[in-house]
Amino acid sequence: MDNIIFLILRRMRRPLLTLVMVYAVSVLGLVLIPGQDAQGNPWHMDFFHAFYFISFMSTTIGFGEIPYEFTDAQRAWVTFCIYMTVVAWLYGIGNILSLLQDRAFQQAIRERRFAQHIRHMREPFYLVCGYGETGRELTRALTDRGQHVVVVDRDELKVSVIRLQNLRDYVPVLHGNARRPMVLQEAGLQHPLCAGVVALTHDNEVNLKIAITAKLLNPGITVICRADSHDVEANMASFGTDYIVDPFDTFARYLSIALHAPGLYLLQRWLTSRPGSLLDDPVYPPTEGHWIVCGYGRFGKAVFDRLRKEGMSITVVEETPEKTGEPDQGVVQGRGTEAETLLEAGIPEAVGIVAGTDNDANNLSIVMTAKALKPDLFVIARQNYRENDALFERVQADMVMHPSTIVAEKIRVLLATPMLYEFLGLAAYREEQWACALVSRIAGLVKQRVPEIQEVVLGEDPGCAIAEVLREGREVLLQDLLRDPGEREQRLDCIALLRVSRNSRELLPEEGRPLALGDKLLFCGTARAFSRMQWTLCHMPTLEYVLTGEEKPRSWIWRKLKGEAA
Repeated sequence: MDNIIFLILRRMRRPLLTLVMVYAVSVLGLVLIPGQDAQGNPWHMDFFHAFYFISFMSTTIGFGEIPYEFTDAQRAWVTFCIYMTVVAWLYGIGNILSLLQDRAFQQAIRERRFAQHIRHMREPFYLVCGYGETGRELTRALTDRGQHVVVVDRDELKVSVIRLQNLRDYVPVLHGNARRPMVLQEAGLQHPLCAGVVALTHDNEVNLKIAITAKLLNPGITVICRADSHDVEANMASFGTDYIVDPFDTFARYLSIALHAPGLYLLQRWLTSRPGSLLDDPVYPPTEGHWIVCGYGRFGKAVFDRLRKEGMSITVVEETPEKTGEPDQGVVQGRGTEAETLLEAGIPEAVGIVAGTDNDANNLSIVMTAKALKPDLFVIARQNYRENDALFERVQADMVMHPSTIVAEKIRVLLATPMLYEFLGLAAYREEQWACALVSRIAGLVKQRVPEIQEVVLGEDPGCAIAEVLREGREVLLQDLLRDPGEREQRLDCIALLRVSRNSRELLPEEGRPLALGDKLLFCGTARAFSRMQWTLCHMPTLEYVLTGEEKPRSWIWRKLKGEAA
């Protein structure tokens, strides 16, 4: 508000002083110039009548001479005043229009509205810093789940775009540099309902500054940062950053899982992808043989290190090794888009190739050239921009690494379904046969679409039927929640993945065990199944039918007809 007042006073100072001066001179002239009354006697207008006359004369240019007819001297002065006040008003109105179009004034108005909206928020929200591809995907994913988001970005174009997107919930957005503590405070960093801060800019130093600011100004808040430098990650960790997401190291871990346990990798992809999208096909990377890695940047180094740990033979192709560095074994210098370079790297003997440069056109060219030389190669391609989705689909790479998607999916799991993150950590210790069996069960439920993920906390809402029944000490089994509330003998299309009790965690919990108040359950299945399960959890007559098989009359009329007490 102070900025708005300051801008108004600064831009309107001269126009206001001009209007005051014009009015003062005009009024003073009418007071000093002698007139005459109805009888022709000398008469001077007082200040009240002079100010009244100048006020409606300067705004309407239509008036009567009051309180008596003017003399020629008064009419001459009024004629001069008409032109003088019109010019003054045009000058003032012009400055008002210029002020309304001033970018600083418009920004101040937007910031005031933004601050008012933040102050009046009554539900938990996440502060997302950076609205690039990762920020867009994460914001859409969170709002689709009914969670609230506040966005900060320094790019005015991105700020304008978010207002045009068809998001499920209104997303307040602030145009500002998130590395400045004042901007984060305006965005609600210290708001009691701010549930977490997510730093997703493409500048490691900015993300580090956001993490430091968040932990110093609000130590108890959850902070998640994107980083692609090990030095910056270590610095973030020293300030207590809760989660640090490196898309390149994350994909390298995914590749390692796919090499050792393809079923577990497929299970992870199905559960963490955007609900409703098509299910990924299983991938089987070759576990031995020669690999070619094109591009020895951050991604290439992460994949190279992971493949070397797996005992693979690797040749690196790099155009500018003097900038990126090179492994001990040396590199084949080139882009990898030329057949000669790939032949020098040993593509006839290779089993897999990684197109991992930071240029999508080069990566596509590498894949097409490599497949022309050896069609049965296992191909991993790096996609840097979402707008190239159609192109990467056409080249049919076996695995596509899109940094923004990897970061968005991981953070979405952390914020929207934290139990899924815990489930995947526990599932990593299970055998491959277990993962394959679960994949088969999920495929039978959801057909060709990624399943929905739902967390249920028994007793979280004291008014729900399930909480009331459990408080009464009645027995409720997990299998009861999996019954269809319309026909209890039929089963809902969902699977219980994890049960977290007071002192235990159980993967794929037994359906015959009784549930307890406070238990946390993680399910995967169809949206229809969860919609029907909600009736069972919250509607007492439905829960009674599911538990006992007896459908009691629900309305007052039917209870009367059945002879039951209302």
